[in-house]
Formats: sequence, structure tokens, C-alpha cells
Amino acid sequence: MILPRLVVVTDRTQCARPLVQVVAAAVASGARAVLFRDKDLPPAERSALATDLRSVLEPVGGLLVHGGATGAPPGTPVHLAAAEPFPAARPPLVGRSCHSATELAAAAREGCDWVTLSPVFPTASKPGYGPALGLDGVAELAVGAPPVLALGGVRPDDVAGCLAAGAHGVAVMGPVMRDPALVAEYLAAAAGGPGSQHP
Repeated sequence: MILPRLVVVTDRTQCARPLVQVVAAAVASGARAVLFRDKDLPPAERSALATDLRSVLEPVGGLLVHGGATGAPPGTPVHLAAAEPFPAARPPLVGRSCHSATELAAAAREGCDWVTLSPVFPTASKPGYGPALGLDGVAELAVGAPPVLALGGVRPDDVAGCLAAGAHGVAVMGPVMRDPALVAEYLAAAAGGPGSQHP
């Protein structure tokens, strides 16, 4: 798997338009990986929305990652919460949310394909996880971890710093949910960042 430098995380409550339209606009701006969060939906409604999102991503060879293993169809990439049990049957790709060295070490032992590390910067979207890590925290924690996606308050101007600190890329929720055209700015920043000559 070649993990993209940008993963868009969904949150329909921050969208001014229906989520599928926002994701379609993000894909039109270059997004190729979407983490479908929105875990509060009833199972049937969430499954139908996942099908719609997959139909947006598949024509461009994009990746839809199911937030949590519960309800994920067999063979679907999943992203686990920090304390969520690892599935008995391993999905083809597995990521995990991490906020500390202990959680990162556990994700590495599990063989996770990537981790999100948050919150990097102050953000209302990630309450309850202590102070922001900052770029120094990312640099310290990314050593020896699975590929890290920096998450939490990351703006396009922050991307180069995140990559320089050792993150593989960034995961972004609120800014892109509110303005999916920002995807182009994130991608341009990632293309010019440290190590960006590699996929």
C-alpha cells in the first residue's frame, strides 16, 4: 500500500452541503483517501452512505477507510479508535488513532499499516486528549512508529512542518469539511514538503 500524504476525515455535522457532495468536491480537488467517521449514524444509514462515498472514490482509484471495525464489510480497510479491539479477522489495511507513545507502541506491535497522531495543534474537534503535541511532540513520537498521519488543527501552512517532524502525511477533518477546495492547498504543501519526492 502507498499511503497518501493527505487523508480526508469525514464529519457531516461540519458540512454546509450533504457529505457526499463535500467528498465529491474534495476528490475533484485531488483527494484520494477518505476516512469515513460519522459513527453516530444508524447502521443501515451508515452503510448506505459508505456505498455512496465508495462510488465517488472508486472511479479515481481512491481509498475509502471505514471508521471502526463494527459494521465494516469484509475486505474493507478500517481505522480503529485508540481503545478498540483489533479485529479477529485482519482487514486488508488497518489504521489506529493514537495520542501517546504507549498507544503508538501498541499499534506497532499489532502491525497497523498507519496511525493518526493527535492532537498536533489545538482544535475543537479533538477535545479530551490533553494538550496539543506540537511539532516537537510529533518528532519525538514518530520515531519507530507505523507511518504517522498528523491530525488536529493542521492547516495547509503546517503541512511542511509536520512532514519535517517525521509524519508521513496529514489527516484533515474540519477545514476540508467546511471548504473541500482546500484539498488542493494541502496537496500542494505536501508535494513541496520534506521527503515528498517519494509516494
